Amino acid sequence: METSIEGVAAGPGGPATPAGTRAPAEPTATAVATATATATAGDEGAETPVPVPAAKAPSSLSPSRAGDFMQCPLLYRFRVIDRLPQKPSEAATRGTLVHAVLERLFDAPAAERTPPRAKALVPGQWDRLRETRPEVEELFADDPEGERLARWLSEAERLVERWFTLEDPSRLEPAERELFVETELESGLRLRGIIDRVDVAPTGEVRIVDYKTGKAPRPEYSEGALFQMKFYALVVWRLKKVVPRRLQLVYLGSGDVLTYDPVVADLERVERKLLALWEAIRLATETGQWRPRPTKLCGWCDHQAHCPEFGGTPPPYPLPVTVAGLDTTRP
Repeated sequence: METSIEGVAAGPGGPATPAGTRAPAEPTATAVATATATATAGDEGAETPVPVPAAKAPSSLSPSRAGDFMQCPLLYRFRVIDRLPQKPSEAATRGTLVHAVLERLFDAPAAERTPPRAKALVPGQWDRLRETRPEVEELFADDPEGERLARWLSEAERLVERWFTLEDPSRLEPAERELFVETELESGLRLRGIIDRVDVAPTGEVRIVDYKTGKAPRPEYSEGALFQMKFYALVVWRLKKVVPRRLQLVYLGSGDVLTYDPVVADLERVERKLLALWEAIRLATETGQWRPRPTKLCGWCDHQAHCPEFGGTPPPYPLPVTVAGLDTTRP
């Protein structure tokens, strides 16, 4: 899952509920928008503000939020602590739609998992997405004739169809789909995330699969692309005491499949990296120092109006600030 709805974007090109349910690992823009909306009350039409949940210090880490902090600490603050709303994008929403179709296809008997059947699921899943996330309606608000929407849906169908050139769903029986996983490390750090698909061989070997609707990264960025998968492998290892046999990224945008077979040493390195990352997040939370990290990705950021790099001012910091263990918010 991109800073999108798909998950972490770790470099150019590449985020407990029951299986089959995609639950956000962190508060979503929809929840924020709902929380900050106003409700009309009484005959006079007076508007009563809806209470906004109090800001809380981060308590867990997901692949997408870890990716946010590595990309830009200030972006992490905006998303996790300030919980600023984000506008939906066509690319991210299409990714969510395609994920839903590929998940639902496995509800059908193996022989019926065909390209026509998968493509036929697209309109219904789009209607379902509009019901559960009304804000996506604004994507095509300026498209009264529906031409742009039709092209967008056709592209989603092409991505779904391309999947059949990479995997044969009639020969797959996933053990889990859209699996929410969570574990707490010995350090106390809580890790959580959503795995697109888990396959278990008759011999017990585990394969973790993630769908990407973008293109495969260039070789020099493959390690960044695998960060999310190693994160999931670490969680599974700590939960089940089993190292996944294979990590597999399926890139529907380019028709590529990237695989990696992890070993214990890989997962131990990822754990050390996450502990260091969490320590940096803890320090930034306590000091209120969230520095922007300008990159080419800034051009796609929704929070430029609040970013000093673009002449903006961040919202007032909503958490107590401590310096050398002293709470400076107290008299």
